[in-house]
This record gives sequence, structure tokens and C-alpha cells, in this order.
Amino acid sequence: MKIYVKHYRKAAVGILEFGDPSGNSLRQNSLKELQKQLLALEANEKVRVIVLQSAGSKAFCGGASFIEMKELKDIEQATLFFMGFANVINTLRSLSKFVIARIQGKVVGGGVGLVSACDFAIATKCASIKLSELSIGLGPYVIEPAVSRKIGATAFSQLSLDTENWKDPEWSLSRGLFADVVKNEDELNKKVNEVAERISAYSPQAVKSLKKLHWKNTDHWETLLPKNAEITARLVLEKTTQKILKTL
Repeated sequence: MKIYVKHYRKAAVGILEFGDPSGNSLRQNSLKELQKQLLALEANEKVRVIVLQSAGSKAFCGGASFIEMKELKDIEQATLFFMGFANVINTLRSLSKFVIARIQGKVVGGGVGLVSACDFAIATKCASIKLSELSIGLGPYVIEPAVSRKIGATAFSQLSLDTENWKDPEWSLSRGLFADVVKNEDELNKKVNEVAERISAYSPQAVKSLKKLHWKNTDHWETLLPKNAEITARLVLEKTTQKILKTL
């Protein structure tokens, strides 16, 4: 598999897809492209709803790229790297169109943040999730506001502390991260298409107003997420974290 981010349109549905051979983890350039292409879909008046999906069948998103994380040398470089997730999350919440996450497989770390920043998430029985940041000397600081908003502070605390065990899709469904869980990818495609077509038929102005209502009281994320990115950047440069990263 090659590294890519692409978008295209099917009728009124905009599809944004990413892929990476390292478990669909996200590198800095991929995060930049995700933000750029989200804005392109936002600007396209023919697009009424957006579907976020990834390549393959095994993993939806492996979070931040360990390959690039190992290469971070100073605070400026590290902050810029983690700002990639901050920028994508802030872009997702500020769009005027609803975003549906199509989750075919496991979700780790920053990927959980992306799912949380989407408006509607549909997953298969294979879509277990995990926040493993603490185990490598970090913490899910950048994604915390999005994840806590979606599943609540208590569930976030449980998830961020239990770095070794996967939470099954039913756990995510019961806590509001997933809106629906289906048996397989065929059912996933059918359900995603049904929801996307239904939402695309709604009034754009009504959708815009409702999206704004859903994301009320999050404007401060424009300053909060960059601060959290810097906290993560400082932690990734710690000797203990660097030592752990070298073993991965």
C-alpha cells in the first residue's frame, strides 16, 4: 500500500480517504492533506455530507506515525508534528457539513480523536479502540477535548489509563463514540451509504445551523489544542519517551 490522501464525490456525498502501509497511521504530510482536502470538500457546493474512510480492512487508523515521531529533534519540530492532529480536529468541528466516519477496523491513539471529531461514526465488529499514549511516555492531550466531549470524562479516564487492553465496539457504542455497529464491511458500506444519502437530502442551511449547535462551546479549542500539542511535544522529547520509541 502506498501513502495517500484523496477525495472524490459520489452525487452529493464527498468521500475523503487516507492510507498508509503502517496500519493507516498518520504522518505529518498526510495530516496536512486531510485538512486541505476537508476544506476543499467544504468549499464544494455539490457536496452535502462527507464520509471519512481509510484503506484496507484491518485498521481504520493507527494514530500518529511512530516512524516520524522517532525523528523529532526539537520543540518546534515536535509541536508542528502534533499540531497536525489539532488542525484536523479543529477543521472537522468547524465545517458546515456533517462528517460520517466509516470504521472498518481497529482505531488507536490519534485515530480515536479523529473519530470523536466526526459527527457520526459507524463501525464493524472489528473496530476495537485503544489509547496507548501513556505506555510510550506520552498522553492523549491533543485529542482529549474531542474524546471527552464524545464519551465523557470518566470513560476518557478509563480509556487513557488502560493502555494495554482493547475496548470492543460495544463499549464504544454504549458510550456514544459509535452511533451504530454492524457485522461486516458489506453491512458497513450499506449503512454508511444510507446515512449519507439521508443527510445529503436535508436543507444545507438547516444542517449548517444544527452542526453549529452540536459544536457549541468549542471555539476555545482554537487555542486549547495548540497548547496541548506543545505539552505532547515536550513529552516526546523526554529521554524516557525517546528510549521507548527506539524499541518500537
